[in-house]
This record gives sequence, structure tokens and C-alpha cells, in this order.
Amino acid sequence: MLHSARQAEQIRGFTLVELLIALAMISLITLLLFSGLRLGSRAWESIDAAAEQVGALRLAHGFLSRTLSQARFVTTIIDGESVVIFGGDAQHIEFTAPLSQHVGVSGLYVLSLTLEDHGDFRALMLTRWLLHPEILDGGDEFPPWVPLGKDQAMSMNDLPSEMDAAGGAFGRTLLLDHVDVFDIAYYGIRDEETDPDWHPDWFDQSSLPTKIRIRLTTLSRTWPDLVIALPSQPS
Repeated sequence: MLHSARQAEQIRGFTLVELLIALAMISLITLLLFSGLRLGSRAWESIDAAAEQVGALRLAHGFLSRTLSQARFVTTIIDGESVVIFGGDAQHIEFTAPLSQHVGVSGLYVLSLTLEDHGDFRALMLTRWLLHPEILDGGDEFPPWVPLGKDQAMSMNDLPSEMDAAGGAFGRTLLLDHVDVFDIAYYGIRDEETDPDWHPDWFDQSSLPTKIRIRLTTLSRTWPDLVIALPSQPS
């Protein structure tokens, strides 16, 4: 009988103190698990945001490299004179290059790249006109093309940052937001010079530069400078 009583005491169960200790340990383990999950979630969100920022910068660099490497030597008549559709300074550039049908109409376009203020950040904007007289003259829904001058940067701040008009023949696209640095330099021989060199602008020249260097970074990401060789000019 004494032996049976001792066995009953041994299998009677946990004491209150043991139960409280077990609950405390379970609570501590649960807290550590949830803290780890929150930390992992924040780390994943940070990695995802960084990847998105790098991807946007890479896409902008890819577009600039692709379109400028296809720049064409194109002239038009303005006030009875033939002028080359190309001009640019440190933060604006205008040139002619082909775009594919995904923009609306495939063909040659006058492309204008400018750095614009958008509230609390600066954005790199692309404005395009199909190289056609009716489009270059403008319409009810979009402005006419005006050649970029040395002391004249076309302002498009009154237009939406994303728009298409004339069946896609005119449009505006935000290439990159929160831009920190957008700087352009032009390498070539100007009309009044005999040796090639880097220049801060390129206006009123009878030929295109041979190379263009672009420094483009965002507030959170940097990237090596782009040096793009333009196609050979007709002799």
C-alpha cells in the first residue's frame, strides 16, 4: 500500500510553480520567434526596395545607351535654313532616334531628355515627337516641337508626366524619379575647332558629337558614368 501511494504521488502532475515556469518559457520562446519574423520581414522589404531602385536606374541607363547609340543625323528646315536636329547642355539633350511600335507608332522620333522638378524630387523626363510635319507642328492635345537652344530649355512642367497623344505619336514618360545627378558632356570636333575635346554643350553645329558621357544617379544609388559612341556621320 505504501509503495502504491508513492507511485500515485509521482504521477500526480505538475505543481503550480512548474506550470508557471513552463508558461514563462513558452512566452519567451514565442516572443523570440515573432521578433525574428519581424526582423526577417523588414530585411526582406529593404532588399526588395533596394532591388527595385537598382532596377529602375539600370533600366534608365539601358534606355539612354540604346537610344543614343542609334542617334541619327537628321536635318530640318527652320526659317529657310537647314539645321541639324541635335542640341544639348549639361542637363538637357535633344536628338533623333528610332523607337519601336510599343510606343504607339514605330519610326524616327525627336527625343527630348530633361531634368524637371516634381514637387519634392527631380525626375528625368522623356518627351517624344514623331518625326512628321503634322506632329512637329503640334496639336490641340500636345505642344509643337521647338528646337532646343543654348539659352532656352523647353518647359513641359504643365503637362502630365505620363501621357500619349495623336495615337502615340507624341508622348511623355518618366524615366527615373528622385534623381540626384544628371550631367551630360559632349566629345567631338566643333565647327570652329580642329581637335576633338569634351564640351559642356553642343549647339548649332553641322555634325553630331562622336561620344556622349552621362552621369546619372539617384538619391540612394550611384552608377558608373555612361560613355556612348554615336553612329558615324555621313560625310
